[in-house]
Amino acid sequence: MAVIAIYSVKGGVGKTTIAANLAWFSAQVSRRKTLLWDLDAAGGAGFLYGVDSKKRAQAGALFGRNVAAEDLIRKTGYDRLHLLPADESLRDLDGVLARIGKKKRLAKTADSLSRKYDRIILDCPPVLNEISAQVVRAADCVIVPLPPSPLSTRAFELVTKEIKKHAKIHPPILPVLSMVDRRRTLHRDAAQQNASWPIIPLASAVEQCAVRQEPVGVFAPRSPAARGFRQLWTAIERKLAQGKS
Repeated sequence: MAVIAIYSVKGGVGKTTIAANLAWFSAQVSRRKTLLWDLDAAGGAGFLYGVDSKKRAQAGALFGRNVAAEDLIRKTGYDRLHLLPADESLRDLDGVLARIGKKKRLAKTADSLSRKYDRIILDCPPVLNEISAQVVRAADCVIVPLPPSPLSTRAFELVTKEIKKHAKIHPPILPVLSMVDRRRTLHRDAAQQNASWPIIPLASAVEQCAVRQEPVGVFAPRSPAARGFRQLWTAIERKLAQGKS
């Protein structure tokens, strides 16, 4: 089992879309039993799959062990892919974790789910607090979506510093340039300056994920966007393999 966190300190960089599409590639291309775990109270991952949380707001109660994960997990329309949706109760998750005082509660919960899932993909909120600290302790790999700008490297250094602060042996970190429009000079320059980073293009197919509530691999499997997600997933699997060798 491996826990893959999609994390950024900045919102609006395509984090949730990346998490949702990577989960699909994990389940459908790598054929791994996959759980997409939405930790962002906005609930974007569930929306992209057309799956709502149950009526009662209980996602936060999972961390206090007042509810079992199995009671919250929902099926998606795809084999081997389940969703643990977010709800409004996660807005106080930082406070909940602080009151509990268990620094590895997220990691232990993920470990308990490893009996059922080969890959757990975390869609993380854009925060620097106890939530991000727990994510770092739980993750086997951290994917960091970054906007294509001259500040990309600086933003990546900030995330790297945060990760190192909370883990003596930190997980592999993979930066990703997100929403790249090669028609723009700044975007081309950012791609050239970070030539080894995977790229997710700014494309209508990516935007259509929210309209269709489907991963791009379903409705546009030959598109540049699908190719970008596939290459990113391959890079992640390679990182995980290197970490275990």
